[in-house]
Amino acid sequence: MKVPDFIRLLTLAAIWGASFLFMRIAAPEFGAINTAFLRVLFGCSGLAIILLMMRKKIAFNGKTRQALLLGAINSGLPFLMYCLAARWLPAGYSAILNATTPLMGAVIGFSFFGATLNVKKWAGVFLGLAGIVLITSTGEMHSTADLVWGVIACLIATACYGVAGFLAKKWISDKGGLEPTIVAFGSQLGATLFLLPFFGYTLAFGPAVNWAQPEVWGSVLGVGLLCTAVAYILYFRLISDIGPLKTLSVTFLIPPFGVFWSYLVLGEEINSGFIFGGVIICIAVWLAVSPDKKRVEIISVADK
Repeated sequence: MKVPDFIRLLTLAAIWGASFLFMRIAAPEFGAINTAFLRVLFGCSGLAIILLMMRKKIAFNGKTRQALLLGAINSGLPFLMYCLAARWLPAGYSAILNATTPLMGAVIGFSFFGATLNVKKWAGVFLGLAGIVLITSTGEMHSTADLVWGVIACLIATACYGVAGFLAKKWISDKGGLEPTIVAFGSQLGATLFLLPFFGYTLAFGPAVNWAQPEVWGSVLGVGLLCTAVAYILYFRLISDIGPLKTLSVTFLIPPFGVFWSYLVLGEEINSGFIFGGVIICIAVWLAVSPDKKRVEIISVADK
């Protein structure tokens, strides 16, 4: 991996790690639904502007419905779940639990999509569960119920990511594919349309919101434009330059950044049990996503 690629990988991890901080600031003030909707709205708008600047034609080639539905599953519902979790959990918790996405993908693939799991991947799944249990039983939370509901919301989000990975292959990749940036834009557009009715309902019948909070708007713009639109461009650039396998290593880098930003900005406490739980989850993720020896040999020969 070249130095510029490594810098881009660290930058992407830092940006995505900051998304949990931004949601932790915005969701308690604007509400979970409002924050989630504004995130995808600004993300969609930012990607549209970027595509126009790149002079790329926005065309879904007969896959409009699939792209929009995928957006609801891959962005709309997960972002809503993370915004709900942000009302109950410290940002560092959400960042660590986000790392369980590959574990969820492994379990969902085995359960519903015919994927096979070897002993190493099963070990990763069970070790990840142990890490989650350790995190949920560690730390000083104001309410055990809040902790449990926050963890459940995060795990629903990662389950959505796991399902979306298989559906993207089935609905889009196996049917001719689409330009990755177009898929990203379609995802945010679908998420925006999915959350729009909920946003409208909260505006009409939900509790009053104090919208005149510049620092909260800064967080919303940050999570929408920076952590969604700009991050997607970085992500797909890395996939193009270093391949999907190496890009997946960003999974291990997001939690430390998420914990660091929450500690630096919000002063969230970091205790030993929480750190051990996070380390266990990272090891579990490595077991789940690291390629088998045969696959590594094939890749190395192809690279040569």
